[in-house]
Amino acid sequence: MLDIKLIRDNTKEVETALLKRMGKKDLDLSVVLKLDDERRSLLTQIEPLQAQRNQASKTKPDAKTITQIKKIGEQIKKLESKLEKVELDFNERMSALPNLPADDVVAGGKENNQVIKTFKDKPAFSFAPKNHVDLATNLNLIDYPRAAKMSGAGFWAYVGDGALLEWALLNYFIDFHRSHGDYKFMIPPFLLSEKSAYISGHLPKFREDLFWTEEGKLCLNATSEMMLGNYHREEILPAEELPLKYYAYSTCFRREAGAYRTEERGMVRGHQFNKIEMFHFTRPENSWSAFDELLSHAQQLVEGLGLHYNTVQLAAGDCSSAMAKTVDLEVWIPSMNGYKEVSSVSNALDYQARRGNIRFKDKDGKNKFVHTLNASGLATSRVLPAILEQYQQADGTVLIPEALQKYMGKKYLGK
Repeated sequence: MLDIKLIRDNTKEVETALLKRMGKKDLDLSVVLKLDDERRSLLTQIEPLQAQRNQASKTKPDAKTITQIKKIGEQIKKLESKLEKVELDFNERMSALPNLPADDVVAGGKENNQVIKTFKDKPAFSFAPKNHVDLATNLNLIDYPRAAKMSGAGFWAYVGDGALLEWALLNYFIDFHRSHGDYKFMIPPFLLSEKSAYISGHLPKFREDLFWTEEGKLCLNATSEMMLGNYHREEILPAEELPLKYYAYSTCFRREAGAYRTEERGMVRGHQFNKIEMFHFTRPENSWSAFDELLSHAQQLVEGLGLHYNTVQLAAGDCSSAMAKTVDLEVWIPSMNGYKEVSSVSNALDYQARRGNIRFKDKDGKNKFVHTLNASGLATSRVLPAILEQYQQADGTVLIPEALQKYMGKKYLGK
């Protein structure tokens, strides 16, 4: 959530920044400011009346005083009813406003995304390469039909060496994060409340992308970011303990509404996948150095697997609404003749912290909001297809990346 004082004091600048990521017809800050004026006005009317009632209550309770207290109470009740409606409208409109894009984030949608780094060349094959679905099926790594029988379209089952390869990836990720001793490992709950989804920024905009329980009170997590961002909710963190750095394992669940494109079959797009997520709570002045650290860690993980990928800075309109800046790592999937994201590195600044009321005391003893950042480190569901396709051999086997061979106990899949 944005700071209403920032909007009030810098209306034109805020509008200019928000227009990087949303259309003019969808943005009207004057409505928000008018509601804030109404809210303030009602509060200034209620407060003296409450003081009058309190003062009257201290006097001897004669008939005149009782009548006076009752009359004041009715006035307060009427004003509070108005205030409740105004605050509801105000909070809904404030919640719908996205974060301000960082200064170096360009305007527009994904057509304006910029490749800022490329690692390795695209793999060249002296044979007709297969897609990851055929490779996984031929090598008995993934069972798509039986998973669909159990759960429907958009699910898969890891089998044999496929399950071991998935687990090897997770172990590789976790061992990397363990080597950085200032990160704490966490396995959070996989179900979270509506309030938690709101604080992470997934509500109200992304409600339809989440799986909800029948009662509608809990949803399955779409990413551990949702849990980690709520871990210190309503807390004042000791300044000397910042930054707090976490990495968490979770299975992630997403509806992925809409028809799948032909090239997105297999594991590229599904309802369930495994991921390790990194998360920082930091002081505002250290926010961008934390961003650089998370980006470096994500890049090291992909490069450690020897995969060709691009680092892409997203344009404002392609960033998640809660994020001021996002850089994606996109691996090359040869059969798709394109790239797919395996990590998003994002800085929410104080947007999530305001929703979750997560603060620290500065050197002057004043409470200030922390900054929150997150990055995939990494998601497996597109890394595994990239490994199968980029490391496939002419005889139909797949060379296992060197970083994973110690976990697999072998050098090739299919031998």
